[in-house]
Amino acid sequence: MEATIVSDRLKHYPVLLNEVISVISPQHGGTFIDSTFGQGGFTKKILNYKNTKVIGIDRDINSEIIGKKIQEKFPNRFLFKNLRFSNLSNLKLKNENIRGIVFDLGYSLNQIKEEKKGLSFNSKGKLNMMMGLNKFSANDVINNLEGNQIAKILKYFGDENDAKIIARNIVKERQSKRIDTQKLVKIIEKSKRKKNYKIHFATKTFQALRIFVNSEISELICGLISSVKVLKKGGTLAVITFHSLEDKIVKYFFKSLSENKSISRYLPKVEQKKILFKMLIKKPIIPSVKEVKENPSSRSAKLRYLIKLEDAHEIESDISEKFSHLLDIENLGLRL
Repeated sequence: MEATIVSDRLKHYPVLLNEVISVISPQHGGTFIDSTFGQGGFTKKILNYKNTKVIGIDRDINSEIIGKKIQEKFPNRFLFKNLRFSNLSNLKLKNENIRGIVFDLGYSLNQIKEEKKGLSFNSKGKLNMMMGLNKFSANDVINNLEGNQIAKILKYFGDENDAKIIARNIVKERQSKRIDTQKLVKIIEKSKRKKNYKIHFATKTFQALRIFVNSEISELICGLISSVKVLKKGGTLAVITFHSLEDKIVKYFFKSLSENKSISRYLPKVEQKKILFKMLIKKPIIPSVKEVKENPSSRSAKLRYLIKLEDAHEIESDISEKFSHLLDIENLGLRL
């Protein structure tokens, strides 16, 4: 869940860069959190504006190399932390004027191509999919969880229609030999009932495993909750999603906060609850035709943003309850 995927023929750059900069308005100064630092595309752009500071966080330790280079150039304006964004609240932000927080929930081409990570169905060798600071790998999932548990992961995290068949064949095949990446791809191909694919037949299964291995549901929910707490009045939370499941979570969270009243600890007790957040536009911002042409991987990107109207730390949200069924599936990882 880190930086943005780009096509092979182009140098890496973040999707919807200009649109994100437009909504977070770094020209007014302040501190910004790049929650999915990746290769530093958003960070570099923000630091082009005077009176800005950026805290970049990323669970992928490989991002630290880029982070150090930026830190050398901006020693007093940039800080990198190898951290999962669910732990964003652990940062010492008491004296920081947090004006914007950015999440880019895609993956970079570098990450996709890195054989050790095994994010792609073109990878070879042992299943992995760990982005960093993980407790288990895809290898642990495929070779140890029960068939019905694997089927749940594929169905709910990948929207895989043939989840039960794939899971059943995984359990059958692993009885004789542990399953690696290429073996899993063959199992999926054999299990699929429909053979005319609009997307690669292994895409949904690999998406589901990646989401499960990296606890992407709880990461996103905790990251969103932490973000709205640390934002200052007038600050903006901007999130770019790439698939329907994560967009559904972000959309619900933003809608809920902008329509339901919460309590601000800075308001007198006699006052009633207030709406503390606002969405200026309800529909997501999508890449231009020009951007999609230059970078086809950006076609599924959606940008949503939320503005904080009052300083408040105690934010009321039922997002964890709303998506408790997904969190329950994620908790299957506790068995590994």
